[in-house]
Amino acid sequence: MKRVMPKRFAVCLDNRGNEASLIQGKVYRVLGDARAAKDDLIRVVDESGEDYLFAKQQFAFVNLPQAVKKRILAFERAS
Repeated sequence: MKRVMPKRFAVCLDNRGNEASLIQGKVYRVLGDARAAKDDLIRVVDESGEDYLFAKQQFAFVNLPQAVKKRILAFERAS
C-alpha cells in the first residue's frame, strides 16, 4: 500500500538572499525531501511555481484547517 504524505505548509519568516523567490509572511507548500531535511533544508514551491531548497530556519511550519489547504492547492493548480 502506497503511503500518502500529508500536505505541509510553512510561512516564510526571512527571505534575505531570496527576495525574488520568497515573500515574507506568505504561506508556501512544502514538499517532502528526506535527504534535504538531513541538511536542515526544506523543499518549497516558491514564487516561480517550481520547488527549490531553502534553509529550514527561514520558515515556520503551520497547521491549517483542511478547507484552507484545499483552497491553497486549488490556487496553485490554477496558476
